[in-house]
Amino acid sequence: MGAAETNGDLSFTARPALPTAQAGRRNLSRELVDSLAHLIATQHWRPGDKLPTEAQIVRQFQVSRTVVREALSRLQAAGLVATRHGIGTFVLEPRPATMFRLDPAELETSFEVLAVLELRISLETETAGLAAARRSDAHLLAMRAALDAFDDNVVRAESTVDPDFRFHQEIAEATGNRYFAEIINYLGTTILPRTRLPSSRLPADQLRQYLQRVNREHEQIFDAIARRDTDFARAAMRIHLTNSRERLRRAQEVS
Repeated sequence: MGAAETNGDLSFTARPALPTAQAGRRNLSRELVDSLAHLIATQHWRPGDKLPTEAQIVRQFQVSRTVVREALSRLQAAGLVATRHGIGTFVLEPRPATMFRLDPAELETSFEVLAVLELRISLETETAGLAAARRSDAHLLAMRAALDAFDDNVVRAESTVDPDFRFHQEIAEATGNRYFAEIINYLGTTILPRTRLPSSRLPADQLRQYLQRVNREHEQIFDAIARRDTDFARAAMRIHLTNSRERLRRAQEVS
């Protein structure tokens, strides 16, 4: 029976609750991905079904909210689910085996993320230009909300990954071309360079400065889109993603 029919019921016996001891967060995330993917593969949740809330998954599998978010991001990158902000996460129709796909297991190292960043530079540079030409006031409000959420999370020392990704999603939506939005959603948060940077090793003040620099780059993109300056929007996006690539490359060299 699908989740849509059970109101998010997680009463199943196919997979036991995950262990929370003697395993790192990344191992827990992989275990949770395997368990949730198994439920999708066995049609406990069918295409179109809404997954249980983060809080429900936390309780059932006895893991942290951070682990749940990482697992859902991996499932999104694998093309198994899609998240609609403010609504929930839904199971997608299975993709044909011949279609391009990114296996989350192949994105375990920052080297693979660098390769995907090259793809993003070419893709999102044009996305920003089209968004500048086609955006509406509603699109600008959504982008502004994502940037404000980013700043708020920096102040509260909370994760900025979700608002960062949402900002890029909103730019893709503003193109009016659903394929740009779909491929950004498909890539998911797991390919954001910051998820591969050893930010946890940075002192709090240095991490705050780093995140503020990232969002200043976002602000330049936003300002260009707001002005409908297509050339500057493309240039600002290219600079932002190129800087992201170089930050990741430098982190590789010192790790």
